[in-house]
Amino acid sequence: MKISRTSRLDSEYRRAISDILNGSLKNHCPGLRGLISVTNASVAPDLKTARVFVSVYAADNAVRAETFRLIRENAGFIRHELAQVMRMRTVPSLQFIEDNSMEYGAHMDALFSKMHEKDPVFSHGAGSDADNDAEGDADDGEGTER
Repeated sequence: MKISRTSRLDSEYRRAISDILNGSLKNHCPGLRGLISVTNASVAPDLKTARVFVSVYAADNAVRAETFRLIRENAGFIRHELAQVMRMRTVPSLQFIEDNSMEYGAHMDALFSKMHEKDPVFSHGAGSDADNDAEGDADDGEGTER
């Protein structure tokens, strides 16, 4: 399978920006809080712009919003640091987009946990063959033979 240049660059930019956010940017801007993760990066074919999807997982929405605001405000610093790491002729301008997939996943986990607590049908091990045999659903011998 042939991998295109832009898909390789997407992966490299995602890794490098993640390192910058969790390293030099946290030193440069101590107001960053929470777990910051770069979930995806998409570099335009002309290498002029890049869309960077960032997920911030924090205790409350105010901290998450403040952290994301600081990331957007420091896009120039991140681009400068990226130029030092990537060693390319041009470094694309960065557009940061908030990705709420981690928050959504945590919300869904909480909903599933509540379902398991309230309804015994969703409890661990439900639906096994031993439970069905005990209820009288066992094969009575009138089925098809194999």
